[in-house]
Amino acid sequence: MDGHAFIEKAVGQGAVAVIAEELPAVLNPEVTYIQVSDSASALAHMAANWYGFPSRRLRLVGVTGTNGKTTTATLLYELFRSLGYKAGLLSTIENKIGDTVVPATHTTPDALSINSLLADMADAGCDFAFMEVSSHAADQRRIDALDFAGAIFTNITHDHLDYHKTFQAYITAKKVL
Repeated sequence: MDGHAFIEKAVGQGAVAVIAEELPAVLNPEVTYIQVSDSASALAHMAANWYGFPSRRLRLVGVTGTNGKTTTATLLYELFRSLGYKAGLLSTIENKIGDTVVPATHTTPDALSINSLLADMADAGCDFAFMEVSSHAADQRRIDALDFAGAIFTNITHDHLDYHKTFQAYITAKKVL
């Protein structure tokens, strides 16, 4: 669903600013409108800025691939914890900030949630964060504005073509990481 269809409703419910790729025909003089070329990417950059660029305060490692993301990210989290490092985990199964478990809702959360979780990890003294990065998240710009110290590509098969339509589009999404 295109969020542009909800601008008028959001303004009616008190929104004071609108960031959009296309501005409405009628602008409310009490609202600030900002036109961007990619609103999803703009959100990722705003979220990173709002939370003080948390991915810069720890070593973030992204894990992508058709299969093996959860296993690889979790093994790295456990390995680094066993070596005495404080670490965080963003995964399909659960998110962890040190020993604290935070329920997961997606393989890769939305940009606001990612940056909030990374900020909590950095504030808790985590040195490393290990994160699953889905092709959907990369394509939807959820990982824009994150500073990755490293990336791991596990494998690729002909999955998720219902979303990406072509194998080349799927590979291109994975390459964003």
